[in-house]
Amino acid sequence: MKVKLSLITFFLLGASQFVMAQSRDSYNMWFQYLMSAKLTDKSTLTALSQYRSFDLAYDTRLFLVSAYVDYEVANEVRPAVGAMFLILDSYKSDNTKKERYEKRPFQQVSLGGNIGRTSISHRFRVEERFISNPDEFIVRLRYLISLRIPFNKTGEKERFYGILKNEIRMNASKEETFDSNRLTAGIGIKTGKNSAIEVAFINQLETGSTSNYAYIGYRNNFDWRKNKNK
Repeated sequence: MKVKLSLITFFLLGASQFVMAQSRDSYNMWFQYLMSAKLTDKSTLTALSQYRSFDLAYDTRLFLVSAYVDYEVANEVRPAVGAMFLILDSYKSDNTKKERYEKRPFQQVSLGGNIGRTSISHRFRVEERFISNPDEFIVRLRYLISLRIPFNKTGEKERFYGILKNEIRMNASKEETFDSNRLTAGIGIKTGKNSAIEVAFINQLETGSTSNYAYIGYRNNFDWRKNKNK
């Protein structure tokens, strides 16, 4: 437990110094809570809330809530439908804030597998983005590859794991087809059988700009099945 607290403290202090020492739009904070709940043997509800800021916590960049339900149609093949609501805050050229709202239904398919003890997943998502101020409609395509790398030896209790992700996002309804590429690298720290704290560095490359985030997330897994398999 002392080791866990020391690691958490180290990453929190490092992230705060990292962000405070950098300029707006280049280095930001990203906080997230994610929960996943088994509804049946084949269906799962996933919900998350997310807050991003231009500074350590107070200068809001983005807030969102999202949820989706998936269903396993074959081994490690899970189509899903969901929706997201976002509040987007950005700075204009005169250094004042501009606020936009977005409603985003989406559809996705996730594929899972393993390379040795490392789990790997692929997610293909289509989003319909309805944005206000000014009104705008964008169809966006996303592909995410994720690796979860165990740090424990076979047979040992898992305490830490590695996180490596890359996602490319493309616009299907704009002249500029490239939207962004997001690279994530970090570690997960197990705080219980079904919970973990995750800390990571995120780099997001867009046309003409780059954003970097210090990420802190917390995740929970639940089992809400009425008749659980023993």
